Order: sequence, then C-alpha cells, then structure tokens
Amino acid sequence: MGCFWSPEALFGHMPGVIRTRVGYGGGTTSDPTYRNMGDHTETVEVVYDPGVISFSDMLNAFWDNHNPFNINDYKGRQYLSLLLYRGDGQLKAIHQVLARRGEQGKGRPDTEIAPLTAWYPAEDRHQKYYLKRHPDAIEQLSRLYPTHEELVSSTLAARLNGLAKGYTSLERIQKEIHTWPLAEEERSLQLETAKRIKW
Repeated sequence: MGCFWSPEALFGHMPGVIRTRVGYGGGTTSDPTYRNMGDHTETVEVVYDPGVISFSDMLNAFWDNHNPFNINDYKGRQYLSLLLYRGDGQLKAIHQVLARRGEQGKGRPDTEIAPLTAWYPAEDRHQKYYLKRHPDAIEQLSRLYPTHEELVSSTLAARLNGLAKGYTSLERIQKEIHTWPLAEEERSLQLETAKRIKW
C-alpha cells in the first residue's frame, strides 16, 4: 500500500482492530532496517477480533485504499502492493474476495500475494507516526502506557493514530471505548485520557 504510515492509521481506526505495528516483510534479507531494507516491503501487521471485523472486510479496505499499478516498481519492493497471509483459511478468503471484486468489475489487482514467513518490526520512530506528531497526545498516553511497546500495542493508540490522520473522530472513539472488554476503572482512564489530549 505504499509508505506504511498511512495504512497503519487506516487499519488502526477500524473497530475490531486490536493493535497495529509497521514493519518489513515479504523478503529474504535478515534484520532489515529502514535504511537497509534489502528485498523487503514496508508492511502493517494487524491484530483483530474476528467477532467484530472480518478478514474479508480488511481485504476490501486494503484494495479500496490504494492503486497497486501506481505504486509497484516505485522505489523497487519498498512500496510494493503486497499481501502476506497466515494459513490456508486466509488464502481462501483472499481468493473469495478477489472473485467477488472481479464480479463487481474491479479487475484483478496487481498485488503480490505470499505466505508470511518472517516479519520484522520497524524502528520506534515509524510506529504510530501520525500520533507522534502531536506531543501532548504522547505525553497523555505515556501516563497510561509507560513503555513505548505498551503504547504501540494499545488499541487506544491505534484509534488515536487514525484520528491524527483524519480517518475517525474523537466522538466515535469514545463511543467505541464503551464496548471494549475493560474494567470500569481502566475504561474511565482511557476515556479521560482521550478527552484530555490537546490536538
């Protein structure tokens, strides 16, 4: 989908997505970095609740939000349209979604589809990129999530990263927090934190 910052915000704002991380996948080079990616592609890891959002819904979001023909071959494999799947169930769903899209006249996208073999998280500065452009948001969130890993792995940070990019609204996030399986004290803390941020 091109640069991984926007896709992380796109998937992060979606109800049912539990957490997101950006990283490098699809290649064979060991221990890639942003400055030395080798044959890997910028990718987004999405952990989701299938009881709230389906894999098919995410596949449609994937293809509806980029044009593979425009990004392929730009910067080599770095910005490739790439879909990495885990297991036969996901591969079957991919083929079903592609068949439906074909019936709708959307054509076959020029996307490389491959099994996930290895995935490497990107450097800290790339995680929740849009959220980190708002220092007060990070300051408020660090009270709830004292380590960078806790912040990056939180559902709240995923939603607020989507908000920072303009994909959702604070009202929608607050309404959704009421549906999360949280203890009442934790729910209150998350609601208060989200409300207190100065954008």
